[in-house]
Amino acid sequence: MKRIIVASKNPVKINTTQQGFLKMFPEELFQIEGVNVESGVPAQPMSEEETLRGAYTRVENAHKFVPDADFWVGLEGGLEEKNGEMEAFAWIVIKSKSGLVGKGRTGSFFLPKEIIRLIKSGYELGVADDMLFKRENSKQSNGSVGILTGDVITRTTYYEPAVVLALIPFKNPGLY
Repeated sequence: MKRIIVASKNPVKINTTQQGFLKMFPEELFQIEGVNVESGVPAQPMSEEETLRGAYTRVENAHKFVPDADFWVGLEGGLEEKNGEMEAFAWIVIKSKSGLVGKGRTGSFFLPKEIIRLIKSGYELGVADDMLFKRENSKQSNGSVGILTGDVITRTTYYEPAVVLALIPFKNPGLY
């Protein structure tokens, strides 16, 4: 059984990691647990670079916190302003005990003007969603993408392809 440490206790991040690993390695058994670690970036990363760095830092901190696992996974959602709009996306970084690292990025979507206004006022995306849509703790359920798509894509299904993409080096270790 392979032990996977997710660098978050958010159930969405734990579930999407489990689903991605099971899809890529259906013959394996996994024990997955989440740990709370620092990302080393602001609570709401505001650039591609900052978001990727947050995912890497989560992986390294999870590795230090639980050094005897087989894999460590960092998932970091971020935003970036582009031509007056605000793009939402996430980076996933996975590290194995051998030191191999895989990365994957979600697709992106653009946020409504009122959410952008709230973010520019200093709120994190999840808090802005909760305020605008009168929800509670949406970032631990369907997230912005779920709210905006009417759950056609939830936060879990949104992250899952990026987890799978981050696992490519582990599925093809001889190539990496």
